[in-house]
Amino acid sequence: MGLLSAITGNAASRDAEVVGEELAPILGAEERVELAFQLVRDQFVFTNARLILIDKQGLTGRKVEYQSIPYRSITRFAVETAGHFDLDAELKLWIGSDPTPLVREIRGGENVAAIQRALATMVLGG
Repeated sequence: MGLLSAITGNAASRDAEVVGEELAPILGAEERVELAFQLVRDQFVFTNARLILIDKQGLTGRKVEYQSIPYRSITRFAVETAGHFDLDAELKLWIGSDPTPLVREIRGGENVAAIQRALATMVLGG
């Protein structure tokens, strides 16, 4: 991830193998990282079984929340942008029967579409 991307918060692809090694202690026995995106300090990690949202908190980033969402729990999803070439977007995930979506900000141009494609592949099976 380049310095400019880090400063502006753009989503950058990460090597799935490297992320898999980093997350090895929390992955299931047969679980593998398929795709990962970095947003400054936060990450979206798509495994073959779930979506892991990693939220580093505080100034030092020592406090980390790992939110695990099994794909079967995602009932619908949306990516909302201000326009076709807009770099800012919101990812909305509806989990189970909860009527309020989980919302995450995304910046990253082409990776906004890649995140939506990954969700379509993993949640819808296609």
